Amino acid sequence: MRWLGGRQSDNVEDRRGSGGGGLLVGGGIGTVVVAIIVMLLGGDPSEILNQTAPDQATSQQAPTGPQADDDAAIFTSRVLASTEDVWTKLFAEQGSQYRKPTLVMFRGVTSSGCGTAQQAMGPFYCPLDQKVYIDLSFYDELARRFNAPGDFAMAYVVAHEIGHHVQKQLGIMDKTDQLRQQLSQRDYNRVSVRLELQADFFAGVWAHHAQGQSMALNDSDVESALTAANAIGDDKIQEETQGRVVPDAFTHGTSAQRVYWFKKGLRTGDLSQGDTFNSREDSNL
Repeated sequence: MRWLGGRQSDNVEDRRGSGGGGLLVGGGIGTVVVAIIVMLLGGDPSEILNQTAPDQATSQQAPTGPQADDDAAIFTSRVLASTEDVWTKLFAEQGSQYRKPTLVMFRGVTSSGCGTAQQAMGPFYCPLDQKVYIDLSFYDELARRFNAPGDFAMAYVVAHEIGHHVQKQLGIMDKTDQLRQQLSQRDYNRVSVRLELQADFFAGVWAHHAQGQSMALNDSDVESALTAANAIGDDKIQEETQGRVVPDAFTHGTSAQRVYWFKKGLRTGDLSQGDTFNSREDSNL
């Protein structure tokens, strides 16, 4: 992956200077265990995050000097800027305005509008404050645990979370959230899967439009993102953590489904082809 003079975003809240050792209020070890088991990209974390007030978690302050993960921070800021450029343009073409989200970088633990954010939960989007949260050490986890190294795999992580922000702005996330109170857990899980697959599709749409504008990709870059999407499917995560696959408990989709929708977004760049809720084209994957 090569940047073509990509700028850095101004919409970054850098909390890495807090040291990551703050007090974790509520939740307990059960929350941590569940978070590790569901270590997936994206989604609404409200079910595994305790609902604490923002001032109850780690104090927040910007780093005061050079940090070991500064390169990752700069890279993340550039990816965020690229998503801003793409989605601003695509929303304008639809006659609407894209409201840029804030991306929060932290270490270990911090507060969010959805409760306490922890490193073990992986990156996530909080719809309540419309911010993306990421402990940059997740990039190392992506390479080690999921065998998905490379810049574009990292970019896919950010783009997927931004995909959830796009869903929030389009009203999709609010509609699915209303169903949470109306459906059984098993039926709502199916809705959650489609929400996650659409965020994968939106990540692909971003990459389609950013290619040749803010970045240049080659085949190995795309392969790294596909490896990441494949590695974080519910089926593979369940097999790894509990030794068996339980489809009714899926919340993010299978590896094949995640790869399929990301590739479709990357190939077409067409928002109208991303209705994962009514599509059956991946039903046999």
